[in-house]
Amino acid sequence: MPVVIIIPARFASTRYPGKPLVELRGADGQPRSLIRRSWDAAMQVAGVDRVVVATDDDRIREHAEGFGAEVVMTSPECRNGTERCAEAVANMGIRPEIVVNLQGDAPLTPAWFVEDLVAGLRAAPDAEVATPVLRCTGRMRADLIADRHAGRVGGTTAVFGHDGRALYFSKEVVPFAAGEIAPDEASPVFHHVGVYAYRPEALHAYAGWDEGVLERLEGLEQLRFLERGRNLLCVTVEARGRQFWELNNPEDVMRLEEMMGEMGIA
Repeated sequence: MPVVIIIPARFASTRYPGKPLVELRGADGQPRSLIRRSWDAAMQVAGVDRVVVATDDDRIREHAEGFGAEVVMTSPECRNGTERCAEAVANMGIRPEIVVNLQGDAPLTPAWFVEDLVAGLRAAPDAEVATPVLRCTGRMRADLIADRHAGRVGGTTAVFGHDGRALYFSKEVVPFAAGEIAPDEASPVFHHVGVYAYRPEALHAYAGWDEGVLERLEGLEQLRFLERGRNLLCVTVEARGRQFWELNNPEDVMRLEEMMGEMGIA
């Protein structure tokens, strides 16, 4: 089984309880839950053998099974999506070539983001984990900065070396760049897309490590790999005219609905 996509989903989110079941209206005006839209996105990815929702909540399980998703139950003790993916793989008794963590708050993730991510990890034998990054336009960078000024925890940014090896991730907007950037111009900031591709050995090892200091401060699970000196590859993906945002706060519902309307996504 070469590639498995796991969508970790928990009801008891600190910042947004019940987030997986929040409904978003697309261009057709029909409401669909966040977890349903994330599952739909996963089903569009080519070269995937299995798509599974991993949760610890019966409300999410019942809802996901209702629209035809395969569900695996995991412990409420999982502290983040990576730990939940690790437990789901163990509970399923499988050992795929690559495990993809498609987090359930990113329903606008295009299929090619995941396809390019898997290809990037396969092409980098020294990398243990890979994650996609998207160069921000001036508009995206301004939205990230506006969120921080408003005290909202919005998207995550990534800094990486010339070889793609991750140097750091932050909920602050890094790197700093003085001055304004036109809305449609490219900026030096890269938005971290909340998807991961793991080799099974790295995923298994992660679950046995204690939470890292930087991971706890930033609230970013991928920093546990960096704090352990592991090779995490950033794979640059192309928007191809698509807008991208994640649902981190209640205010993002309207933003995502507007984006889906503009892009004609039902």
